[in-house]
Amino acid sequence: MVFLHSMLSCKKILLGITGSIAAYKSVYLVRQLVKEGADVKVIMTPAAKDFVSTLTLSTLSKNPVLVDLFDEQSWSNHVMLGRWADVIVIAPLSCNTLAKMANGQCDNLLLATYLSATCPVVVAPAMDEDMWHHPSTKHNINRLTEYGNHVIPVEKGDLASGLNGEGRMAEPETIVEFLRTRFFLPERLAGKKALVTAGPTYEPIDPVRFIGNHSSGKMGLAIARELATRGADVSLVMGPTQLPLNVERGITIKRVTTAQQMFDACVEEYADTDITVMAAAVADYTPETVASQKIKKKDDKLSLSLRKTNDILKHLGEQKKKGQVLAGFALETTNERQHALEKLQKKNADLIILNSLNDAGAGFGHDTNKITIFDKSGKEFSFDNKSKTAAAKDIVDTIISLYYA
Repeated sequence: MVFLHSMLSCKKILLGITGSIAAYKSVYLVRQLVKEGADVKVIMTPAAKDFVSTLTLSTLSKNPVLVDLFDEQSWSNHVMLGRWADVIVIAPLSCNTLAKMANGQCDNLLLATYLSATCPVVVAPAMDEDMWHHPSTKHNINRLTEYGNHVIPVEKGDLASGLNGEGRMAEPETIVEFLRTRFFLPERLAGKKALVTAGPTYEPIDPVRFIGNHSSGKMGLAIARELATRGADVSLVMGPTQLPLNVERGITIKRVTTAQQMFDACVEEYADTDITVMAAAVADYTPETVASQKIKKKDDKLSLSLRKTNDILKHLGEQKKKGQVLAGFALETTNERQHALEKLQKKNADLIILNSLNDAGAGFGHDTNKITIFDKSGKEFSFDNKSKTAAAKDIVDTIISLYYA
C-alpha cells in the first residue's frame, strides 16, 4: 500500500549500502521508502554483498541493484545516477566508507556517484562504540558536514560486538522521518529571495596583518542551506573562512574580505530581497590607513588609529520596505537579553537572534549553538543547545511561522 499523501511520493531516492552488519536494516528501509511511494534505486559496495543479497534488494526496490562501476556488458553511469536522485542516502555508512568519503577517494561505484552528486547527501553511520568515538572518526564526520552532507546521529543500544553503547545505525523509521522533515517539506519559501551573511571580516593593517575575529561561518552557512531547502533563492555573502564551499542548489555565493566589501555586497542585493539574515561577525572598526609595506617591529608600542565601519544591519533597517523580513544576530557576554532587545529596536530589525558566549557550546568555533529569538512584538523563542544545522532549522521555522504561515 502506498500512502497517497506521503511527502516521499514520487521522490527519487538513491540508497547506498556499505559493508556493515547494519546492512540488514537497509532491507526494511527500502521496503518503507517504496511503501511511501518513493522511487528507490540501490547501489551497494562490494563489501555490502557479504551482509545482504542483491536479489532481496532488487525485489523490494523494483529496480536492478548496482554494484560495479562497469562489467563486461555495461557501464554504470555514476554521473547520471547522481543527477537522477532527489537525495542520496548512505545507510549504513561504515567506518571504511566514511574515511574514503572524507578524503575524496573513488574506488567503487558508490563513491564515484557520491563525488558526482548534485543533490543533498544523507549518511547514517554504523560502527562499534570504540570506533565511533575514535578521534579520526570524529574528524571524518566533521569533514563530511563541512562538505554540506547531512549526518543522522547514531543511536545507543546493543552492538554487534556484544557491547551496549553508541554506534547503532538509526532505525529505518528515523531515517524516513529525517527525509520527510529535512528535504520534502512543502517549499513555503518558493519564489522568495533571501540574503544571508556569514563568517568574519578581516580589516587589513598592512599586507601581512589584519584585525579579525574567530567566526567560522558555520551558522550562516547552515541558515543559507536551510532557506534553500525551503525553496528560497539564496544569496550568501561569505567572509574569509576555511569552510569548503561547494556549488549547491539554490545558493549563490559571493566572497568578500572586509566590512566595506560586505556592506557593498549587501546593499547591492537588499532591495530585491524578501528575507535577510545577518549572521556574519562584522568588524566594528577598521584602520584609518593601511600600510603599503609590512610594519617592522621597532618601538615598544604601536598605536593604530581606527574608524567605525558602516553598520550594515542598521543601514538595511533604515532601507527596509513593507514585506521585507530583517533578522540580525547578537553575540553577547553580559546583560545578554537587554542588549539583544536594544539592538532589535535600534536597528529596526524584525528579529534578533541572541547567543551568549556564557553558554557552553555556543558562539564561535563550535558545531553547536544555543539561541533565543526575539521579535518586535516582544515574543521570545528559546531553544536548547543543538547542532548549528538544527538551530538553522529553528530560525527558518520561526521566520515561516511568523511571516509566511
